[in-house]
Amino acid sequence: METHILGELPSVFSQLMAEIRDQNIQQDSMRFRRNLERMGEMFAYELSRKLEYIKQDVSTSLGKAPAWVLREQPVLATILRAGLPLHQGLLNYFDRADNAFISAYRKHEGDADSFEVKIEYLSSPSLQGRELILCDPMLATGSSMVLAYQALQSRGQPRRVHVVSVIASTAGVDYVQQKFPANTTLWLGAVDRELTSRGYIVPGLGDAGDLAFGIKE
Repeated sequence: METHILGELPSVFSQLMAEIRDQNIQQDSMRFRRNLERMGEMFAYELSRKLEYIKQDVSTSLGKAPAWVLREQPVLATILRAGLPLHQGLLNYFDRADNAFISAYRKHEGDADSFEVKIEYLSSPSLQGRELILCDPMLATGSSMVLAYQALQSRGQPRRVHVVSVIASTAGVDYVQQKFPANTTLWLGAVDRELTSRGYIVPGLGDAGDLAFGIKE
């Protein structure tokens, strides 16, 4: 399984990574959302170079010019609610893509560290033979991503799968590599080694959904 980690080398992406991790900057939820959106745009550009293109002639006012255009539009899928800003960034570049949405949440029993991930809602076009881009800002245990993909398979088998996450844990990456098909490419911003007993990435950045949209009950 091919893996790309955008934050490994110094770049503007690295600057955005520093900002979304910074607990002081995180207090501005609009800036946090916008930074996730901008990172989604950068992921989209890098990922776009792995898609399939055809050559077409484009008519200008003075003649014709050859151009490479996407062979087909991908399907962009995200896990609600935290994935929405990252999804929007991808959609800014793949602006004619079809879209899919999955609702997933962690169900804790009382104060216990153990939890299970529940899928409640799915809206998706047919994925049969399509290029699927599945995003979620945090890839912690990997359970949400795997269950979301399994749910999406009810809409058909994609030709290829791209998983996009801003911050992943080593354990989450290992789990996804075990459960996703071989024709999957991982697009990550950073990989952190530690995962707490409650499934949070350390140092990570906290709860992306709460930082973007406010604390939930």
